[in-house]
Amino acid sequence: MLIGLLTAVAASICYGTGSVLQAVGSRRAARTSPAAAGVTAHGGPNLSSTAKAAMTWEFIVGTILDFVGFGLGALAARLLPLFLSQTVISANLVITAVLSVKMLGIRLSRKEWTSIGVVCAALVLLATAAGHEGGHHAPMSTHWWLLAVTLLIIVGGTVAVRFLGARAAILAGLLSGLAFGALGVGVRVLDGIDPFDLVTLLTDPALYAILVAGVGGMYLHTVALQIGSVNGATAALVVGETVLPGAIGVLWLGDASRPGLAWLAVVGFVLAVTGAVAVAWYGNHDGAEAPAEEQVPEPVG
Repeated sequence: MLIGLLTAVAASICYGTGSVLQAVGSRRAARTSPAAAGVTAHGGPNLSSTAKAAMTWEFIVGTILDFVGFGLGALAARLLPLFLSQTVISANLVITAVLSVKMLGIRLSRKEWTSIGVVCAALVLLATAAGHEGGHHAPMSTHWWLLAVTLLIIVGGTVAVRFLGARAAILAGLLSGLAFGALGVGVRVLDGIDPFDLVTLLTDPALYAILVAGVGGMYLHTVALQIGSVNGATAALVVGETVLPGAIGVLWLGDASRPGLAWLAVVGFVLAVTGAVAVAWYGNHDGAEAPAEEQVPEPVG
């Protein structure tokens, strides 16, 4: 349990730091482009603008941290109940908010600090109440359903961003969270890991659900960071990444709390999600990011 918790916390730190660095890179790329360039007819970023954002050094470092966080999060999903591992990992919003003070020029209000305190307290409640994780086996039909739903999330999100433009920021964040949640479920049920069997691993649809969810979720989250508040996008991601996987873990995979502490697990889970959303709700300071942006010199010519 302790190793799993430490792994999940490390993944959260990686993801939170990566999100802020990616936001910095996205904004740097946007400032070096003409105002009308890189957008669709509906105001959303096109693939070329997203690719340009991905070429900044901040975004590259943030992406490396995401990959490290992915590996740590995958390990945590195998060691902890999903309602605990996904919630701890989703607490990266706290890391995002705190680092935004320095890197994006955002000043946190008393309400935001209170919300951060609620998230931290909720994680302590969850860690206290969590029991051992359930099983790793699921019917093969579940693996196929997971792949189908993941494809639907990514394709649907890409289409929505193209046609809704800037109005799709929160939706893109939510769908990226659902994709990362599907990734966590896929890691949990993946066959061919223990004991290791390469043929079984490569023929498991859950493996391809993990790959699609990872790449597609990262793309949708990048888009959300380009067209919306970094905290708002990450808050929507938190909801998608925690609620559904946590429910799947309890209802179908046998995750459970310690005997007699189910109520504490429920309270901790609700407080963690509510607190994370509150951090973003009170932290929508797009205007406050301007001072930080002015520190970056504009390109000559």
